[in-house]
Order: sequence, then C-alpha cells, then structure tokens
Amino acid sequence: MWLKPLTGMVPTALALAAALVIPASAQVSAPGALPADPDATLVEELVVVARDPGPAWWRVSDADTTVYVLGTPSLAPKRMQWDRTAFERRLKGANEVILPFQDVRVSVPGFLGATVSLMRLRSSQSYEDTLAGAPRARFVALRERLGQPAKRYKTKNPLAVGLLLAEDYREHEQLTTTDPTKLVKLLARQAKVPIRQKSYDLGPLMGKIIKTSRPAGEACLEAVMSQAEAGPGGTRAAARAWAAGDVVGALDAERTYERCFAVVPGAAEFDARIKADQAAAIAQALKTPGHAVALVQLRPLLSQGGVLDRLRSQGYTIRTPGEE
Repeated sequence: MWLKPLTGMVPTALALAAALVIPASAQVSAPGALPADPDATLVEELVVVARDPGPAWWRVSDADTTVYVLGTPSLAPKRMQWDRTAFERRLKGANEVILPFQDVRVSVPGFLGATVSLMRLRSSQSYEDTLAGAPRARFVALRERLGQPAKRYKTKNPLAVGLLLAEDYREHEQLTTTDPTKLVKLLARQAKVPIRQKSYDLGPLMGKIIKTSRPAGEACLEAVMSQAEAGPGGTRAAARAWAAGDVVGALDAERTYERCFAVVPGAAEFDARIKADQAAAIAQALKTPGHAVALVQLRPLLSQGGVLDRLRSQGYTIRTPGEE
C-alpha cells in the first residue's frame, strides 16, 4: 500500500531506494572512508566483449529452456539509444520477461516506522548551517548549481544529505536508473508477453539510515559531492560502452550511490535477498520449455555471489556474450 508521507524525506528516500539493487557484504574499512564497490569482485570468465552488435547478453539454460539475460547499467542517460535488434528477436515467442527486482512500496507498518525514524533526522536548520568556511562554500556552490534551495537539506545527518544530493545530481544531469527497463516493460506489454517483477517493502530499511555512523555518512557525502563536481562524463562513457557490448567499459560506471547505501544497517541482507530472488525467478522460468528474457543490473549479475554465480552453482549452463 502506498501512502503519502508526512515529511518530504520519505518519498525521496523511496525514489532513491527504487533506483538500485542495494549492494552486499559492505563494511566501512576505516572511519571517514567508504568501502569499495560491494560488487567489485567479478567472475572474470563472465566478463567478455559481445560478439553481436548491441548490448551484451548472457544465456542460462537447461535441457529444453534458455533464459536470455541482458545486463543493464545501474545509471545511464535518460532515453539513451541502443540497438534493440537482439532484444526484439528474443521477445518474440518468449514465455515471460523478468524485469529487475527494484520495484518498491511502503506498507502501513513500514511507513509508520520509517516516518518516525526519518522525522528524527529533521532539523530546523539546513545542513549548510552546520558548516563553516570552505566546506560551507563548497556545499552551497554545489546545491545552487543543482538548482536546490537550502531548505531541501534540513537535516544534520550527512548520509541523508548525501543520498538526497545524489538524487538531485542525477535529476539535474538527466541520468536515470530505470532505462532501459522502462522501455523493455512497455515493449513486452505491447507484445502481450507476461512480465515478472517483484515488489519490496523498504520502510524498515529506510528507518535504519539514522543508525548509520556519522563517519560513514560524512564519507558518503564527500563521495557524492566529488562525483557531482566531476560531472556525468564517466557515466555517459560507460553507457556508450554498454550500448556497444563493451562489458569492461560498461563496468567502469561510477557507483558512489551504491557504496553509500551499503553502509546502512541491513543493506547487505536486503541485497542478498534480492539476488537470491532474481536467481530463483530465472530458475523458475527454466521449468517451462522454450525461452524467456531477463534483465539484471550488470555488476550484481556478474559479481561473485551474484545472480549468474548463484545459478551456475545450481548446475545451470551459463554462456557468455562472447560465445556462439
């Protein structure tokens, strides 16, 4: 059930959480430092350049079924162009299309718990009022460049500020976490192919933002500010690589936001649940003879303990984009 929250922070946190598969196995290595990307360790033999034009596809199969898996970027320019030839060919006759498990909701209990917790993050002052000198000037310059007023960041919690700022940066630079999934969903509906997409209650996880250590929150904010100051060039280059089937180049995408969310208590367990659910959905699709299509974010797809690694451990055959 979706409810309109009492504060502006809850819907923003939902929008942020909906933008990602929260990463796993993260620990803050030192005060004031963010961990490396939790999906940094990849299964090397799965990372190859695609043979065919367009984005890279992996194949999971058993004796009589194949699931074609498209690894999607975690962040890309809105309405980016990509070669849909392979997708449209595989959509024809597909038993179903499995979309990334990122759809979120807030249940009534989850909403109440998150609202109470996030209300504790609110402040009568804007975050910049807690700063002075060069740090204040830097923060003000950045939020003004992003077109946001000081009241947007009325909290003393640096992690909350960092997550809000990350979303504002993405919106300002016309970056999105939902392409090409939105287009694939539309095309599947037009083709009358069944869609599978799971929804999660993120209320409890949002409420745990307040329990994150201040050094971790400050490290997140610093990383987000540095990324926003650097601009979207790296993200756009990685998106172009993705569209060309250059998996290595696509994996170069900045994942500051994922690293920030990894420090929230409970994020690792939530991420493991999502990966397990995605692998289970693909395994379920393999029970019906024929073929299906699945979309999974690229790093969670290819990382150790990721979706393909889990399916391979269950005995399914995995073929890479570099194979016939």
